[in-house]
Amino acid sequence: MPDTLAQPVSHTVDIKHSRFTAHAAPIDSGAAALAFLQQVAVADATHNCWAYRHGQDYRSSDDGEPAGTAGRPILAAIDGQGFDRVVVVVTRWYGGIKLGAGGLVRAYGGTAAECLRTAPRLPLVAMARLQLQAGFVDLGTLHAALPAFAAEKRDEQFDAEGVRLRVELPADQVDALKIRLRDATRDRIRIQDDHQDD
Repeated sequence: MPDTLAQPVSHTVDIKHSRFTAHAAPIDSGAAALAFLQQVAVADATHNCWAYRHGQDYRSSDDGEPAGTAGRPILAAIDGQGFDRVVVVVTRWYGGIKLGAGGLVRAYGGTAAECLRTAPRLPLVAMARLQLQAGFVDLGTLHAALPAFAAEKRDEQFDAEGVRLRVELPADQVDALKIRLRDATRDRIRIQDDHQDD
């Protein structure tokens, strides 16, 4: 799995009298990326170029720079550093010296890459959801097991039979949790995948 950013970061560099400032942040959707762009874009700067990746959803913009010289290099920096669910906005203040297409690609891509290279990373963990049904006799065992597998309760409903519990946990912990519950309760807890959205 790729990483995302642990927190928003920025990086500034001067290249041939032009100032480039990269702002990067973790995102949970394309809409969040565009909201971050609105938040950090500088109205009186020459260009606010950007890119984001959220899984298979990605976009980029050259914001007036020659086509392919800003947005795509920023996206390439995100991918090259092994990030997902990240937006990067690189703002340029023109300093009077033209950089040429190759220079722009290096400036935008390099500023974004350096910003991400030094940023604190947060591993993205694939999550799974389960529905668990347990009788009252197994409640204590069930609740004691969940923290050991980083399972978080999303919903809990009691009825005459016991409890119906919805949990979310790292996908790589699912099999171990199932084995623990099966062994601790003589297979009395019913477990199924939870495809229900909140």
